[in-house]
Amino acid sequence: MQACAGHADRVAFSCLGAGLEFRELDALSGAFAQWLLQQQLQPGDRVALLLPNLLQYPVAALGVLKAGGILVNMNPLYTALELEQQLNDAGARILVTLANTAHVVARVIAATPVEHVVVTEVGDMHPWHRRAAINWVLRYVRKAVPPFAFPVQTAFRDALRQGQAASARALPRISIDDIAVLQYTGGTTGTAKGAMLSHGNLAANVFQVMTALADSLPAGSLMVAPLPLYHIYAFTMNFIGAIIQGHNTLLIPNPRDIPAFVRAMKPWRINGIAGINTLYKALCGNRDFCALDFSGLRISSSGGMALEPQVAQRWQELTGSRIIEGYGLTECSPLVACHVPGTQQTGSVGKPVSGASIVIKDSEGRVLPAGEPGEVCIKGPQVMRGYWRQPEESARVFDAEGWLHSGDIGVFDADGTLRIVDRIKDLMIVSGFNVYPNEIEDHVRAHPDIIEAAVIGTGDEYSTKVTLFVVTRGPALSEEQVLAWCREGLAPYKVPKRIEFRDSLPKSNIGKVLRRELRSQLGKRS
Repeated sequence: MQACAGHADRVAFSCLGAGLEFRELDALSGAFAQWLLQQQLQPGDRVALLLPNLLQYPVAALGVLKAGGILVNMNPLYTALELEQQLNDAGARILVTLANTAHVVARVIAATPVEHVVVTEVGDMHPWHRRAAINWVLRYVRKAVPPFAFPVQTAFRDALRQGQAASARALPRISIDDIAVLQYTGGTTGTAKGAMLSHGNLAANVFQVMTALADSLPAGSLMVAPLPLYHIYAFTMNFIGAIIQGHNTLLIPNPRDIPAFVRAMKPWRINGIAGINTLYKALCGNRDFCALDFSGLRISSSGGMALEPQVAQRWQELTGSRIIEGYGLTECSPLVACHVPGTQQTGSVGKPVSGASIVIKDSEGRVLPAGEPGEVCIKGPQVMRGYWRQPEESARVFDAEGWLHSGDIGVFDADGTLRIVDRIKDLMIVSGFNVYPNEIEDHVRAHPDIIEAAVIGTGDEYSTKVTLFVVTRGPALSEEQVLAWCREGLAPYKVPKRIEFRDSLPKSNIGKVLRRELRSQLGKRS
């Protein structure tokens, strides 16, 4: 791989005190590709990865792509049923999983098309003495590896050894039109669908990102990757993009453990970080993080969810780095629009990236002028080929003119800057007025005693009521106080009719609040 050869002596990925140089990444991923070919992997066969952010991920993922397979990114937090459904939908022949979570998928593996399972342990990419210590402690002291068994399984390190020892087979020729990844999406709104992202889609989006960020990060920069590489945002930014640009990417296996996250960053002089609102908010609230050296921080990017103004301001005050907010979706590999350094405007997501086109359409398919909200529709080289084995869903999201309908409500300002208002499915009609959950949530979160807020519509199409869920800093805040705060900044029809106090809100693997889960919870109680 050209990028690995060009950066051969640099460190490509770091994690848990170990590093992987680009030359090692190239060699090990090549060995894994050879092992896959030994298993008679054919171009287009699907290989699923069920891994957190460990050094094994880039080795296995790059190996799959080299061998001509289609990579299926999977979330290690999935339940057995979710894993079964996704493995069956993708038709995965081979699965790579971490030993710590292998017991979950082992319960359903017989009901899937998986023929061979590759099992890795946390310490597998470390030198032998440290590897043995890490794996022994996790297995026998922390009891973090429940028993499991698969009909056909191979240890990850054995697969690498077998691939290295075998007579090298010619790697398949790969076209930019070949599918590289099945990236499952739709988890916040319904049953997940596999977006077919080609090699060309991903390469185009990486270069769109590079064009937008220009020369902000020279090769060899230290990038922090707290978001899981199996998520499209981190996959493009911190895996493909980082390899192409020659960065050293610090992988964070569990960003929810903020103290451990901060300890991992402490030895490094950080140059860039790709995060989301909830992560930035949590870091700003950690005393040890506030004491770190931010003198080298040049890029902080945010996506996946709206960035709160208070969080953006606090981050800039603390680090001296102004967050660059962007907008994307899995179907677009993912970036569609973003600010360029020096032009950030909190509350908007910038302008379309190079080569992408965005229009705002109404429900009749008419293009709307600036200032009028409607559905965000996209064309560009990063747009997916469709949904895997779902032609009807593919036809539904692409209109006759080839525009991808995002399902998001947006509006262009007079200068061509895009603002995302909300999801179409979350829009509420109250007393004949459009009510956007994001607007209410933004106002509620500005209350000094409220940590998180989420809004859904309850009732039916004839009588929709605004229901508010809040997480507070303590039990003292009353429902009447929350309502009083809402009345101060919201029109009467936007004021919640029902308030529920929660200890926490259901979130996706990257920290996005799942309104779908809240609706489901209320439905089960009613």
